[in-house]
Amino acid sequence: MIIRISSGVFESLQTEAQKAHPHECCGLVTGKPGLIEAVVPARNVSPHPATSFEIDPGTLMRTQRDVRAEQRHVIGHYHSHPNGSAEPSPRDAARAVHNGQLWLILADGAVTGWEVVGQREADDPRDDGCVHGRFLPVQLLSA
Repeated sequence: MIIRISSGVFESLQTEAQKAHPHECCGLVTGKPGLIEAVVPARNVSPHPATSFEIDPGTLMRTQRDVRAEQRHVIGHYHSHPNGSAEPSPRDAARAVHNGQLWLILADGAVTGWEVVGQREADDPRDDGCVHGRFLPVQLLSA
């Protein structure tokens, strides 16, 4: 899968991660299928923000209402990994829902994209780079 993303969005994501460090930042990405147009920062309401994230439910509800009015979509979410790993963690895999939305992970200035797939076993012949049996990489192209 290939997703286009503007350089301004990349910069916004990196800024959010830097501001939140040493905690995880989080938020939503909006746009149209195949195109990330904007980020919506959210408060991380996790009781353990240094190692996990939980998007503020109020931001989620407000954003879903706003994008509907603008004929756009919430196409995924983002969060940072202050530990420097730009791949989904085992905790991410345990919480991932196969719902067609993107996961963006920010770490050490990098932004990586991931698609959630149904749970796969380690010896699944379809395992073509699947991380933790749940995520396939998504190519992010500058728009």
